[in-house]
Amino acid sequence: MQKLLVTGGAGFIGSNFVHFMLEKYPDYTIVVFDKLTYAGRLENLAPAHANPHYHFVKGDICDMAAVREVVQRFELDTIVNFAAETHVDRSIMTPDAVVSTNVNGTWTLLEVARDLKLTRFHQISTDEVYGAIPAPGRSKEGDPLEPRSPYSASKAGAEHLVYAYFITYGLPVTITRGSNNIGPFHYPEKAVPLFTTNALDDLPLPIYGDGLQMRDYQYVLDHCEGIDLVLHQGGLGEIYNVGTEVETANIVMARQILDLLGKPHSLIQHVVDRAGHDRRYALDCSKLRALGWHSRHSFDAALERTVRWFADNEAWWRPLKTGAYLDYYRKQYAERG
Repeated sequence: MQKLLVTGGAGFIGSNFVHFMLEKYPDYTIVVFDKLTYAGRLENLAPAHANPHYHFVKGDICDMAAVREVVQRFELDTIVNFAAETHVDRSIMTPDAVVSTNVNGTWTLLEVARDLKLTRFHQISTDEVYGAIPAPGRSKEGDPLEPRSPYSASKAGAEHLVYAYFITYGLPVTITRGSNNIGPFHYPEKAVPLFTTNALDDLPLPIYGDGLQMRDYQYVLDHCEGIDLVLHQGGLGEIYNVGTEVETANIVMARQILDLLGKPHSLIQHVVDRAGHDRRYALDCSKLRALGWHSRHSFDAALERTVRWFADNEAWWRPLKTGAYLDYYRKQYAERG
């Protein structure tokens, strides 16, 4: 496992994973395959461009011929699938997009991996496949999946396909289900980068409902370390939760961002909640911890590092909050105030 195809590697978690792997394994070959949709940016991979072990190929994971060609050209042995439409709000607006990429695209990758007899196929999934988890419960890997949005349903469907290829065809697979990630290169439609960039511009922070939804916010590099460990030591056909096992209310997170930036809490604007909004996610990560992994960053440390990165990198995010982004933002929040 030394020649990896990282699909969706120009996105938030994918690009952080690429940088992490190139630093930890300087002899590995990392090929990023990305369609470069609105959230995928070559700028996220700029630090890797001079590395001779890194390569970028623009392509769609639903294009089987293109996937096959890149795997054969670089003689790759592993696929790590980050490629996905990931935003719940957008999945509610356009559910066809998540089905096409998250389900059909995963099937395409699995077919190539099976046909070319790759060493490993790793699927990046989400804690959202479990659905809402009432306190004080925690989701374990063998629990039923009860997704409640088009996004989480598409990720659950992709997981089922991955496991079916393990059982039916003997394809060597692993799956990780991560909690909410925060950190550098995060497209500013998700809560933390949205609230941070809005606060920097003294704009309202739109909080869904009462803001008491509970989320496990983990620093993206902790997640990357967990994926790396599963790739190298995880059992075939196994699923591993990756999170901090600490939940924080969204309203608390928003207030903490404002405090870090010295902004008033009056910027918080409660808006109408989104349809089917899951109240709480909470993972049991004991299975991954048994392999020797632990989250290195507390919530406070992860949030501060993230907020400081956005404050120090306006040139990265400010061009994103124009044009099509503003159209989406108006559609999403204009009638919720």
